Amino acid sequence: MNRIETFLKKHDVFLENTTVIVGVSGGPDSMLLLHELNKRRKGSFQLIAAHVDHMFRGEESFADLTFVEAYCNEHEIPFESTRIQVTQYAKEKRLNKQAAARECRYAFFNQLMAQYKAQFIALAHHGDDQVETMMMKLARGTVGLGLAGIQAKRSFQEGWLIRPLIGYSKDEVLKACEKEQVPYVIDQSNHTDDYLRNRIRRHILPVLKEEAPHVHQSFQFVSEMLTEDERYLQTLTKERMDKIITSHSSQQIEIKTKLLLDLPLPLQRRGIQLILNYLYENTQFVFSNQHILGTLDWLSHTEQPSGSLDLPKGLQAVKSYDHCMFTFERSRLLERPYALQLKGEPGEQLTLPNGRSIVVSKHVPQGARNGNCFFLLQKDHVRLPLIIRSRKNGDRIKLKGMNGSKKVKDIFIDKKVPLAERDSWPIVTDSDHQIIWIPGLKKSVFEEIDMTNSDLIVLQYRQRENL
Repeated sequence: MNRIETFLKKHDVFLENTTVIVGVSGGPDSMLLLHELNKRRKGSFQLIAAHVDHMFRGEESFADLTFVEAYCNEHEIPFESTRIQVTQYAKEKRLNKQAAARECRYAFFNQLMAQYKAQFIALAHHGDDQVETMMMKLARGTVGLGLAGIQAKRSFQEGWLIRPLIGYSKDEVLKACEKEQVPYVIDQSNHTDDYLRNRIRRHILPVLKEEAPHVHQSFQFVSEMLTEDERYLQTLTKERMDKIITSHSSQQIEIKTKLLLDLPLPLQRRGIQLILNYLYENTQFVFSNQHILGTLDWLSHTEQPSGSLDLPKGLQAVKSYDHCMFTFERSRLLERPYALQLKGEPGEQLTLPNGRSIVVSKHVPQGARNGNCFFLLQKDHVRLPLIIRSRKNGDRIKLKGMNGSKKVKDIFIDKKVPLAERDSWPIVTDSDHQIIWIPGLKKSVFEEIDMTNSDLIVLQYRQRENL
């Protein structure tokens, strides 16, 4: 059994009765993969060759396309190709050429996977590619699953992306091409030092091979171990984060900060990564480890219990005591000022911007004196109508049982009201602009003491779902 058969068995890849798209550049790696898969199909699965001309090398790259097309025609392999001005695409998207080329290739593969309802896309990355990739990742300080480099098998669209040559070195690929008489073309740009990958390939990889001829196998072993470890840690992180995340949507996630900081540091890092992965899912932005570490450092400064942190692409983290919200919806954090009126008539009901409500009645329920969700008011003690509004700078309230007044801002701080909720929290005043009640938090000296008074206005602050 050769190494491709071993790969397919090891990774539970069953090609029978499927459609397999093979990315074919025309180089020795992809031509060998196409040759080997074509030998195995024998009518048991459909094979389609896919070629992308990035148009980097003019007529030379177009010649590669025609070479692959001719080979496929000779061996009766369906052939699909596209030509893309990747240099122009890179300028428009502000990407380097290699990243732009990758985006264009994978977009084409996505299209073909959907068009043919394919189960597999097979790419020809080999063991030397793995060494180069992991060296590049290490040099850039990549951690986690990224450091594991090229995945031998991973989900892709509705199917799987597989790399059956990952166990081969480049020398072994070339020898196999010679033995099987597989033709191929050479991309001369691979022999320059223009890209980091080329420099590693030309100057570092030969040194490693002198020290350890089978270095590609060692790197692949490390890659698989890192992948297994990382997947376990990510599963553990998701289990823990289920108890830490209090609410989430496609635009925002709220967490209990202390519970996150109580986790072991490796899970803290992955917890932040999980949040950013989710929120950045629909953007092209790829965050860095510095964003993860910077966010954790900011959260851990408990001497500053409240504050905000700007993250890329308009994401903002807002912490307030034991909670932190990651959100793209800045308007949720800075609500527009509002002012609503209540005439003070029994049966009135006012829904507030924060989702709660204030209800007016004449009935004085048992226990109305306790807590701050009821307020009893005598009509002739204030000027109606009542105004329910958002807070303003300099707001002060004369509290029951206290001489003088207190800043509303200080009450929010004392009660640890999250920053994200303060701008929408209701402030109740009379028409003379005297603050008489901060629902759910504090009452003023204007509350009626005589509960038998027939002119009482009873205000209740409650959740909307209880109405």
